[in-house]
Amino acid sequence: MTGDLPALLRGIADEYPPDLRAGQRDDVRRVAFNIQLSVGDRPKGASVADIGGGLGLFSVGCAALGMRSVLVDDFRDPGNIPIVRQVLPIHRRHGVEVLERDVIADGLDLAPDSFDVITTFDSIEHWHHSPKAVLHGLVRALKPGGRLIVGAPNCVNLRKRLSVPFGVGKWSAMQDWYEEKAFRGHVREPDVDDLRYMANDLGLQDISVIGRNWLGYVSRVPAVRRAMPLIDRLLQPFPTLCSDLYLVGYKK
Repeated sequence: MTGDLPALLRGIADEYPPDLRAGQRDDVRRVAFNIQLSVGDRPKGASVADIGGGLGLFSVGCAALGMRSVLVDDFRDPGNIPIVRQVLPIHRRHGVEVLERDVIADGLDLAPDSFDVITTFDSIEHWHHSPKAVLHGLVRALKPGGRLIVGAPNCVNLRKRLSVPFGVGKWSAMQDWYEEKAFRGHVREPDVDDLRYMANDLGLQDISVIGRNWLGYVSRVPAVRRAMPLIDRLLQPFPTLCSDLYLVGYKK
C-alpha cells in the first residue's frame, strides 16, 4: 500500500472533467479510508470487486495500486447518466474492469471463489428489492477467507435523533421521488443491528461494525467542517451514533 494514498487519489481526481474535480477531491478522505479498510493488508495483485460504486475514486484507486479491480454498476443514477461516458474511460485507462449491469434485476456475473475482497459502499440503501440474494451471491464470489464490506448510512445516527423531533430529516427531495419515472433514492437505511443480522444470515465470521462520520466533513456550515475531526473521533467508539456504518466480515 502506498505511503501517500491521498496524493495518489488527488492525482486521479485531477484527471476528471474540470467541473467534477472539486467534488472528487472533497471525497478523497473517505475513499482513502475505504481503500485502507478493504485492501490495506492485502498484497499487491489481490482482487477486489466493488458493487454499485458509480463513478467515484474507489475502484480506480484500487487499480492504480496494482489490484485487480472490478466495478459493477448500471450507472443509471441521475448524477451518473450525463457524465458516465466521460468518466469511465479514466477508470478503464487505469485498468478497472467495468461490468455494466443492475445486480438486482440482472443478477451477478462473478465467478465463485474468485475475489479476495468484495465491497459495496452507499449502494445497498438504494436497492428497491431485498438485497438478500445479491449479498449471498457476493459471499459465493469470495475466496475462502475473503472479506466482505458493506457500507451504508446509519438510519438512527446522532444528527437524525436530534433533528427529527424538529421536523427535519428527509433525505430525498420531493422532485426525486415524485417527478422522476424511476426513484433511485434511499429505500431503507440500516442500523448496526440490521448489519449484524445480515452478517449472521450470510454466515460470515469475525464480524465487526465500524462507524465514521463523513457527511460532516463536507457540511455547508464551515463551523461543522472545522469541528468534524474532533466530533468524528469522539463518536467512532459508538457506531450506533455515527452517520456512516461499515459491516466487515469474512467468508468461512
